[in-house]
Amino acid sequence: MTKPVFYSFRRCPYAIRARLALASAGLDVELREVVLRDKPMAFLEASPSATVPCLVTSDGVLDESLDVMIWALKQNDPEGWLNMPEAGFDWIARTDGPFKHALDRTKYANRYPGVDAASQRDIAADFLAELDAAMGEWIFEKASLADFAILPFVRQFAFVDKDWFDAQPWPKLQGWLKRFLASERFAHVMMKYPQWQPGDAAVTFP
Repeated sequence: MTKPVFYSFRRCPYAIRARLALASAGLDVELREVVLRDKPMAFLEASPSATVPCLVTSDGVLDESLDVMIWALKQNDPEGWLNMPEAGFDWIARTDGPFKHALDRTKYANRYPGVDAASQRDIAADFLAELDAAMGEWIFEKASLADFAILPFVRQFAFVDKDWFDAQPWPKLQGWLKRFLASERFAHVMMKYPQWQPGDAAVTFP
């Protein structure tokens, strides 16, 4: 049986969370590392949005990272990530919506003329303060889809100004991120791969 083909970009938080779910599920895919400034034609033909991640399966194309996560975990969910309260999907939606909107305008302020980066950081910070107040070691009683769908974006926000982030009164959130960054899980999904070119030998992930 041919493995699904997975187009990824190492640093993209959407691709990171898809890789986290594929690795948790233990599903082998053929990984093709995309360089965003030099997108291969096979990727552009596969991805309706021309964005990573993109998973090409025998049943069709999954072009949204959360869809890839859920697809993988429905195949195999040994850690029970899908066994979470419905509120987890609300946290993910707020991360993907208002928080990501503010994150982009904080990190890439020069791309948004007339936008005040400091006020956007405050919007993102309000969300993170709320998340810190709601969580324990994990967002719910145990690790779930919500944690690993959200962590890559909190990581991205934290490193916009790590000293500022570390100075905020968010001990649970900061500990959560610190444990993730120090984990073998994170190291594994952040392994570097060369840019994929047509004709290259297949690279299996995870």
